[in-house]
Parts: sequence; structure tokens; C-alpha cells
Amino acid sequence: MSDSALAADTKPWRSAAARPFISIRNITKRFDDVTAVDDVSLDIYQGELFCLLGGSGCGKSTLLRMMAGFETPTAGQILIDGQDMAGVPADKRPTNMMFQSYALFPHMSVEKNVAYGLLREGKSRAEAYGRVAEMLKLVKLEAQARRKPHQLSGGQRQRVALARALVKQPKLLLLDEPLGALDKKLREETQFELIRIQETLGVTFIVVTHDQDEAMTLATRIGVMNEGVIRQIGEPREIYESPNSRYVADFIGSVNLFEGQVADTAAPIAVETGDLGVMQAQGSDGSVTAGQTVWLALRPERIALSRAEPAAKPGLNVLPGVVEDVAYMGHMSHFRVRLANGRMLRVTMSNRLHDEDPITWDEAVFASWAASAMRVLVE
Repeated sequence: MSDSALAADTKPWRSAAARPFISIRNITKRFDDVTAVDDVSLDIYQGELFCLLGGSGCGKSTLLRMMAGFETPTAGQILIDGQDMAGVPADKRPTNMMFQSYALFPHMSVEKNVAYGLLREGKSRAEAYGRVAEMLKLVKLEAQARRKPHQLSGGQRQRVALARALVKQPKLLLLDEPLGALDKKLREETQFELIRIQETLGVTFIVVTHDQDEAMTLATRIGVMNEGVIRQIGEPREIYESPNSRYVADFIGSVNLFEGQVADTAAPIAVETGDLGVMQAQGSDGSVTAGQTVWLALRPERIALSRAEPAAKPGLNVLPGVVEDVAYMGHMSHFRVRLANGRMLRVTMSNRLHDEDPITWDEAVFASWAASAMRVLVE
């Protein structure tokens, strides 16, 4: 199979001919004079694990609730599997929603919590509990079937809520901050469990989260939201390596941003940054013109530190500085280097690369990086 065919099979958003499973068209939601979601359009494909990522109040949960049918759009259209959801109540949609609180019935056992929705629908006990057994096996809770929620760990309660949401076999599962109540280590472990379950069932998941690391780990694609607008949609690597704005670059991970004016548009682009001199960058998504104000985005891990000044070569940026802070994080060390103009440069280096005499506090160093490490942003 060719690379293009494989991409079309496994990443349908790369194909213009692919039919989206969810189509959101010019959706707006206003609460009195506040616009929570502002003219958002978005396509999501069957089998995706799509993340809506953004800070508190950006509109991501409101957008999710409109898909679920808990909020009515002020304007626009939502189609799920080709069906217009206008006027379709929440309980008639091919969706289910899992909330951060989990909302388990404390007086019911695990299996009764999971079976509750099926029994309410009129399923026979045999059918309902047959499905429950399958679901508890999938989430690895067979041994806890008779326990009550208070007898479970936070991660186990999260999996009960997931089983309860999935047992009704929705076409689309909406998850609002599903791992927010878990501690850091358990959250990281549960992320991979969530991926395994989603891939096993093939159900389309849409996850709302404010956690950048969580979105980068879980998602097939990410939609970064801010002030009711989706600022960028892309695969995790694309969002991280090729942000389309300062907002996205700064929100996803750590970044150094330099403002300057384009001095030369020939590759590599030369940007005059004032007291830090001319920096060279590989290029940008859009064309730039001489004299235009741009911003250069540089990830900390793309920078090398050395005591000796690197030999000059085309496309290499070099700045002297002094190490102000060092944070040892096991596999990585984070440095803050004070440059000649007083600003701090964030640098991350793998400790595998360190020798027996690692760079430390108050040392004079040279920070260097290739032009290809810098992203030119025009907004």
C-alpha cells in the first residue's frame, strides 16, 4: 500500500474525499451579551479521538454540551452521521457523555451502576448484564463488580463511569475533563487505558481538556480554543512543531518568543531583533515582506548550550549568556539563561547528553540553534 493510501485509510482528515462523521457548521452560542462559542466550524471523522483543548472559559465545554444536546445553539448546525441534530433531544442522540464528577450512584454496586441505563431503556436483565460483563472485562474491573463506589480508587471509579457511558453502545462518546480528578501519575496511566479502550471499540471520542500534555498524549487531532474560537486544528506533532500563532505556540508546551522585523526574505529569513541582533529562521506558512513585524518561536529543547563558542556556519544562531537557574528533572534538565539584554532564555537538555562536568549555575555559556529550529509567526 502506498503512503498516500495508508494516510487516507488511517488519517481521513488528510483526504478531501473523506466524509466527516461529525460536521459542525458556523456554530455560535450566546448567553445574554456573552458569546461563549463564536462561529466555529469543525469536521471530526469516525474512530477519531479528538481533543478540544483550551483554558478555562474558552468555550470548549459549551461546544461539547451543544453536541450532546444539553445546550441549544444560537446559530449554526451540528450533523452527526449525516443527521441534523436541530430539535433532537439529548436522550435521542447517538451520543453519551461522561462528566468529570463521574456521578456514580453511591448505594449501587459497580455492575448495577453500569447496568442502570440499559435497564431504564427496557433491556432484559440477561441482555443488560451480559453487556455489563463484557464492558467490565474491557475496563479490567471484573473483580470489583460487586463493590460500591466508595470501595474503589479514583482510577477505578473513572473506569466505572467510562463503562457506564459505553455500555449503551453510543456512536459518539463526549468526555468533559474525564481525568481531571486523578492525581498526576494515575492520570498518565489512565490516558493509555483510555486510548486502548477507544481503539478496541472504535467509538469516536471527543475529549475536552485544559491539560496540554493530556491532549498531546490522547489525541489523533487537537482543536486549540481561545475566547470561543478554534485557533488551530491539527495532529499533535503539527500543533507543537508548526503553531500558526503566538497564542498556540505559547499555550502548547514551553516556547521562547522573539519579536523583530524582517530584514531579508531570502531563505533562511533574516529577522532584526534589536539588541539581540539578526536571527535566521527557516520560513513560515505565509509569505513575509521586508520590514514586516514577525515573531520567532523557539522550543527550549531545540537549543544547545556550550561553554565554548560554536564555530560560525550558515544558518546557526548563537547568543552568549549566563546560567541563572537549573532544574534537574531526572531525564531532563531545565535551564534559564540570562542573555545580554536581560531577558531569560529557556533551554531543555537531555541528561543523557551530559558529561561528568555538567553546566551549572552562574556559568558563562553560548546558546546555539539552527535556523530550522525557529518558526516564523505573523500573528
